[in-house]
Amino acid sequence: MLDRVAMDKSIEEVAERIVKRGNLPGHVAIIMDGNGRWAQKRGLPRTAGHRAGVKAVKGIVEAASRIELQYLTLYTFSSENWNRPKGEVSSIMKLLYDTTKREMQELVKNNVRLITTGRIEQLSPSRRHVLHQAIQATRNNTGLTLNLALNYSGRDEIIEAVRALCRLVKDNGLHPEQIDEKFFSGYLFTKSLPDPDLLIRTSGEMRLSNFLLWQTSYTELYVTDILWPDFTEIDFYHAISDYQGRQRRFGAL
Repeated sequence: MLDRVAMDKSIEEVAERIVKRGNLPGHVAIIMDGNGRWAQKRGLPRTAGHRAGVKAVKGIVEAASRIELQYLTLYTFSSENWNRPKGEVSSIMKLLYDTTKREMQELVKNNVRLITTGRIEQLSPSRRHVLHQAIQATRNNTGLTLNLALNYSGRDEIIEAVRALCRLVKDNGLHPEQIDEKFFSGYLFTKSLPDPDLLIRTSGEMRLSNFLLWQTSYTELYVTDILWPDFTEIDFYHAISDYQGRQRRFGAL
């Protein structure tokens, strides 16, 4: 783990120390929780928390790129989030549009490739368009792959995969015995991504919240009480450092 001395060093020095330790995760997923509570603690509307959360995202993307992380998946908007008050949902969607449009060239400049996971076809045409623009603009980037889980549900993802496989069995003669874990994973929304090595959840909640249910079977978990808008690059590196000190057994001794 990083000690208190490391916290007094510059971000660059901490990142260098992290890289030198080795055993870096290839894929980190984050449940970015606590925007609303952050705002309420300050007597602000929940939308202010979401705006502050965007600033935290930018810092963590930079931190991930600095240590040459391969994949970063952010739980940006769940399918269940549509049940929130309409004003809050509208604000989140506008923030998504504005941020994507504003940061597109920055992603290109920093060699970050943007992709999405989830049913983005259910977003409004303007939001789909700006996401498509960003995905196309960054498609040839070779650095960090930033995956936004948008309108995402882990259960829905699994059900959709089962439906697709049922159609293959019925219409194409696929034998059920041909379906193993690798084959099944090829029909998930995340088929082009490796499973996360580390899952970080902010705000202290101890649950997965319908996020990457299949993919996190052997993922290392890191939960912090820090609310997402307060989650800094140093906090991210603490999570990485904690991961580096673990021994992954995948069910073995």
